[in-house]
Amino acid sequence: MALTEIPVSIKRVLVLEDSFIIALEAEDILKSIGIDHVEIACNVDDAQLLLAAQCFDFALLDVNLGSQTSFDFAGTLIERGLAFGFVSGYADDFVFPPALRNIPRITKPFDQGTLAGLLATASINPA
Repeated sequence: MALTEIPVSIKRVLVLEDSFIIALEAEDILKSIGIDHVEIACNVDDAQLLLAAQCFDFALLDVNLGSQTSFDFAGTLIERGLAFGFVSGYADDFVFPPALRNIPRITKPFDQGTLAGLLATASINPA
C-alpha cells in the first residue's frame, strides 16, 4: 500500500506526547516519511517553550497528557495559524470541545500510513 504523500512544506514537527516511548515511535515514523526535524515535548509547558523558541510546520498533539489535555495548547496553535492534528485513544467526539471536533485526528496505535494521512489532511484543512 502506498503512503499518503505529505506536503513538502512540512519539514519541522512538534510532537506533544506524555509517553516518551510513543513520542520516540512518532519521531521515528515522521523521519521515515520525510520529516527533517522533530522536537518532543512531554507536557504543555515544554511545548510552549519549544513553540516560542523555534518555528514548526506542524504539531502532533496527544489529547490526554496525564493531569492535563492538549486542548488549550491547540487553541494557541489555532491563534498562530499552525497546522496540527490530534492523536488519541478516544474515538468519540464528545471528549473534544466543540471548537476542536473538526480538527483531523488519528487513534492509537498509529503507523506510517495513518500518520502521513494526518499530516496531509491537517495541512490541507488547517485550523
